[in-house]
Amino acid sequence: MISEIQKAVEAGKLSSAAGQALEKLQPGTFVVHKSWGFGQVDAVNFLVSQMTIHFKTKKGHPMQLQYAAETLEPLAADHILAQIAADAAAVKARAKDDVTGLMRTLLGSFGGKATQDQVTRALVPAVFTEAEFKKWWESTKKALKRDGHFAVPAKKTAPFELRDAPVSHADNFLATFNNARQLKEQLTALDQILKNLGEFSDAAAQLAPVLATADSQARKNQRLNTAQALELLLARDEIAERTGLTKSAEALAVDQILRDEKRRLVTLIGDLPAAKHKRIFAEIPAAFGDEWPTVALDLATRGSTRLVTEAARLLEEKGQIDALIKGIDREIRDHAITSETLIWLCKERDGALSDLVNPRLLSSIIGALERDQFDENKRDRRLHDLLLNDKELLPDLIASATLEDMRNIMQKLMRTPVFEELNKRSLLGRIIRVFPEMQALVSGESDAKQETLVVSWESLEKKKTDFDTLVNKTIPENVKEISVARSYGDLRENFEFKAAKEMQRVLGRRRSEMERELSLARGTDFANPDTGAVNIGTTVTLREIADGRLDIYTILGAWDGQPEKGIVSYQSALAQALLSHKVGEQINVPTEHGDRLVEIVKIEAHVK
Repeated sequence: MISEIQKAVEAGKLSSAAGQALEKLQPGTFVVHKSWGFGQVDAVNFLVSQMTIHFKTKKGHPMQLQYAAETLEPLAADHILAQIAADAAAVKARAKDDVTGLMRTLLGSFGGKATQDQVTRALVPAVFTEAEFKKWWESTKKALKRDGHFAVPAKKTAPFELRDAPVSHADNFLATFNNARQLKEQLTALDQILKNLGEFSDAAAQLAPVLATADSQARKNQRLNTAQALELLLARDEIAERTGLTKSAEALAVDQILRDEKRRLVTLIGDLPAAKHKRIFAEIPAAFGDEWPTVALDLATRGSTRLVTEAARLLEEKGQIDALIKGIDREIRDHAITSETLIWLCKERDGALSDLVNPRLLSSIIGALERDQFDENKRDRRLHDLLLNDKELLPDLIASATLEDMRNIMQKLMRTPVFEELNKRSLLGRIIRVFPEMQALVSGESDAKQETLVVSWESLEKKKTDFDTLVNKTIPENVKEISVARSYGDLRENFEFKAAKEMQRVLGRRRSEMERELSLARGTDFANPDTGAVNIGTTVTLREIADGRLDIYTILGAWDGQPEKGIVSYQSALAQALLSHKVGEQINVPTEHGDRLVEIVKIEAHVK
């Protein structure tokens, strides 16, 4: 024992145990304190029986020798924290060049095992920044899994362990599976085996017992834990498929469970992890034969959004897209479509089901939101938020709407209690930007107050013909263009698709405008007009006051304007300036070059 320490012990200033501990706490020694963490002994003063420690957060901290001996743990020179304090750059270089060697040192420093959190605290920020550590740690975990000297935990909170001798990963995975007593633990172990099949050098001998155990456990749990029994069988089948192993003839089959549980397939498949959905859906055609499209359609219209996605994918891959479209359309018409299916349909609206994106779908969305609002078990706001936050969704839904469609939707939207007032106004505003005539419903005005349009019979027939062409030819051609453009793939970068969709909105708007105009139009032959003043159906002779030039204009219907022939619509600025004025009156009338003063010379009935 050092003489100063010996004297302090003999004088009763230190206990014998404290004296022995102080021998390891010489100046320069790295230490750890349970409260203040890592530090280094700076000096020892026996005259005042005190030690000075430089902790990270307490530089030059004094401690009584007895207390220091009892609470400080000296670290060996090769301890990871000591190495970092001595030369952090060298440790960082080693972390790059000798990952497993550094981790042996680190785990050895903590008694052979350490959690990810302990590893992080040791290396950040002394060696790595947080961003650097995250990148390094991901590659390090992969290296540790490949090295049999390390036990890598499945849980983030469990410790990494340093083994005395390397262990085969395959043996380790098998031991974990065989030692698992709970069904959930067995499933986790099977998942690890699936992810690491390359570790098994003799799959037939090593994994055949695993398949037998999985089958046995699935049989035991088929009734009480059906979803987990299915998981076991799916893992069993995937292992057999990827390793070329053959299942026994008596093995329990996935398709048999699916058939037995047909009535509750939505719940059963919904209980499976999302990662298993694609594989379980692949079993449906074999399980149900010719009936499988009906089963898949039921899952698409009754299941969660994930189930809808997988069911739709299966139907499309198997050439049953028309059945999917008809089935969903029927659910919409019957007001039975679920919020989950609506969410999926809205997100996939630019896909094969774009024909279903119409005003009826918007009505169904509002109906589903109202239904869900009064369901105590349904407090999902995804559909509600999707309609509010996807700025293109509402315009897409009303692109093909007629005025009658929009009146019904506006009234339904104004009455519904599912939106807060500010959000409701936002939705109404989006509609009015596409259909300005709907402003009347919001402001309380009625169509009856709108002025009728006076038109000639000829222009009315032409407008009807143009409308028929738009509805029966131009719009259907646009639908075909959308379908063709969609086949080019990658809709996010598909210019042709975006252009066709934009044209769909333009054509929808034109259709609604023409519907409104035709509803207000009143045909006439302009016979026997009142020529006592300028009226619709009269021909007016004007003399320009400035130069005496004569101009003749015939004022006819809203759609009859032919300026090159001197025929103007009664809605034109020129006609509006002249209407109701009499012969001899002088009036300012608008022209392209500004107003000009004219005198009405003659008013006579229009002659065809």
